[in-house]
Amino acid sequence: MPIILKTVCLLILSNLFMTYAWYGHLNNMKDKAWYIAALVSWSIALFEYLLQVPANRIGYQALRPSQLKIIQEVISLSVFVPFALFVLKEKWNWNYLWACLCIMGAVFFMFRK
Repeated sequence: MPIILKTVCLLILSNLFMTYAWYGHLNNMKDKAWYIAALVSWSIALFEYLLQVPANRIGYQALRPSQLKIIQEVISLSVFVPFALFVLKEKWNWNYLWACLCIMGAVFFMFRK
């Protein structure tokens, strides 16, 4: 499997854990104390780091750190928007599209020669 594909796959998995750790408690643990939610979130976030650290180490073989970071941001937004819409029940608005276009502009500038 190519390095960049391996990196992207690991970052997608990492972001699934990250998004749930950061925002899942807003729906699932509303009635729990914040410190219980924090402990649960930290335990979920461990899996994020177990995927994210190897992803960045693997990706660093072929990409600059700035490129790794912008890939991470694209994936983060790509995972978060469906999560916000379907899990957190936010209403769609055009700001999601505008944010995506801004991120795509950032991708262009990070990857141009």
